[in-house]
Amino acid sequence: MTPEVKKRIEDINNGVVPEGYKKTKVGIIPSKWENYKLRDISEEITEKAGSKAYETVSISAGIGFVNQADKFGKELSGKQYEKYIVLHKGDFSYNKGNSKKYPQGCIYQLKDRESAAVPNVFESFRFTKGSNDYYEQLFVSGFLNEQLFAKINHGVRDDGLLNLKGDDFYSCYVPFPTPYEQQKIASILTTQDKLITLQEQKVESLMKLKKTYLEKMFPKKGSKYPEYRFKGFTDAWEQRKLGDVAKFRQGIQVDLENQYTENADGRIRFIRIVDYTQGTDDIRYIDEVESANHVDSDDVVVVRYGATAGFVGHGITGIIANNMFTINPSDSVNKGFLYTFMKQEKMYESLNSSNGSSAMPAINFGIMTNIEISYPTIEEQIQIGDYFIKLDNLITLHQRKLEAEKKKKKALMQLLLTGKVRV
Repeated sequence: MTPEVKKRIEDINNGVVPEGYKKTKVGIIPSKWENYKLRDISEEITEKAGSKAYETVSISAGIGFVNQADKFGKELSGKQYEKYIVLHKGDFSYNKGNSKKYPQGCIYQLKDRESAAVPNVFESFRFTKGSNDYYEQLFVSGFLNEQLFAKINHGVRDDGLLNLKGDDFYSCYVPFPTPYEQQKIASILTTQDKLITLQEQKVESLMKLKKTYLEKMFPKKGSKYPEYRFKGFTDAWEQRKLGDVAKFRQGIQVDLENQYTENADGRIRFIRIVDYTQGTDDIRYIDEVESANHVDSDDVVVVRYGATAGFVGHGITGIIANNMFTINPSDSVNKGFLYTFMKQEKMYESLNSSNGSSAMPAINFGIMTNIEISYPTIEEQIQIGDYFIKLDNLITLHQRKLEAEKKKKKALMQLLLTGKVRV
């Protein structure tokens, strides 16, 4: 990015109108761009389904159009079906239901179906001017959120939907670049969408691979032999109770005022649940505590209390908080193997089954002690543990790449759809 472009972005962000730009209802945009009310460049769709048979669809935030029966488990149209609005490929609908991703509702273009019927409480419309793919990207970016927020009657909801009149929706303004720029902007952002989809597929493929190998590299219930094994291993697996081969140790309570954000004077990292479940830049440190549960990066740590009770983590060195505990195996069980064993989906379900109906979910050490664990020779354990830890690292790497591509898309939308960067 050139110094000139950086300066332009900075000026616009500070409300300064650079040369070649103008101030409009949609903000500061290039002088050659227009801005229109939706009603001036689109038409409301009023075609009703009547007695004709169409697939009934709804809109799911972050996904788009989905089959109504697939989303809700049943058809919801009922007697109202005749009043459903018919969409054809390229048409748009605004679902006024709010969500975490789209608090002011979401707008999607029908792209993967030739036609469909949507609830008549949606605002359905088609554009009469401009590029559909450009508008799609504009809506996905949440460009109308601020305008919609100002128009919504926040004290009233209409049968679960945001209270917003159609006239108010169609009075929202959108930027209208030159036709060439609309096509270029849509092309760049659509290409980025494809990169995101490819990265999502890589992550999904690796997750499926891991699930398959976990099922086949550990014996099924009642068996002492797994379906897949590393070369050279044929012995039966031993079966014991977890309490016979491991001990549990809980972390310590540390008040907030005794936590520090800097590692000074020999402090030690204080590990919280969020460090395992989400990762965070907000790393905390504490002074040495004699009774603390010190963990190394290869130790197996389990969340004991709260919404994520049963989550199994490792990979951090420090002192764990009192809402977690470690599983410390005997010499007969390798830590890497134990971590892989505890991360199995069926094991997570087993841990959560010990939560009971308490308002604060908690892992019961008695149930933990009686969990059945199967394990082979220590040599085979090491190979299994190393394999799955490497696979986990690969999955994490691709998940980070996916997040990076999503962040890139968000940055591109903020720059291109506002005209701060020209194409």
